[in-house]
Amino acid sequence: MDSQLRFDLKRDISHGRRDFVVGPTNEAAVEALDAWPDWLGRILMLVGPQGSGKSHLARDWATAAEGHFLCDVEAELADLHTLEGSPVAVDDADRVDDETLFHLINQAGAEGGGLLLTSRTRPQSWKVELPDLRSRLNALRVVELGEPDDVVLTGVLRRLFEQALIKPSDETLAYLVRRIERSVPKAREVVRLLDAEHKPVTRKLAKEVLERAGFGDDPED
Repeated sequence: MDSQLRFDLKRDISHGRRDFVVGPTNEAAVEALDAWPDWLGRILMLVGPQGSGKSHLARDWATAAEGHFLCDVEAELADLHTLEGSPVAVDDADRVDDETLFHLINQAGAEGGGLLLTSRTRPQSWKVELPDLRSRLNALRVVELGEPDDVVLTGVLRRLFEQALIKPSDETLAYLVRRIERSVPKAREVVRLLDAEHKPVTRKLAKEVLERAGFGDDPED
């Protein structure tokens, strides 16, 4: 019997901390988050490239802090005052207008408040018109996340395969880590493509699927 015969029993994708893989490129951010609520001014900013895990950490923090996670402030926020006294995580904070962001920063210091911001770029590079906001942003503590390293990417792939009820060999995992872009979204795409084959996930199948999907040259060719 095929040892990787799978039924439609896929696990839901989890955004909890236990499903976040910690490695050298993100451990500083995890340690900073774990210091909550003892943040300077009760505000922290996470900066890193797409796929580095910022949104995952921010969503998990908001849940653990019994607060709010906002990934589209204009669409999700009708009244800023409804957030007073609650921790708030804002994804892609560089896209938020000056007035709203300034208000959120001011609210963070209120009793029960707190603010976690994420962005791909440091706040010093943002286009800001309000002088008071500029000074507040320049004073924020910023913790950077790097692109997933081998440890993180291997762990991410392993978790994603587990959620799809797939058990690839260590050789196949190592091959994928060498071949794909260092990004959680790309890892998720690769697992989805391999899962769609409905075959045992071997190194040979991985090579075929990646070539067919145009994932670049094989480093071993």
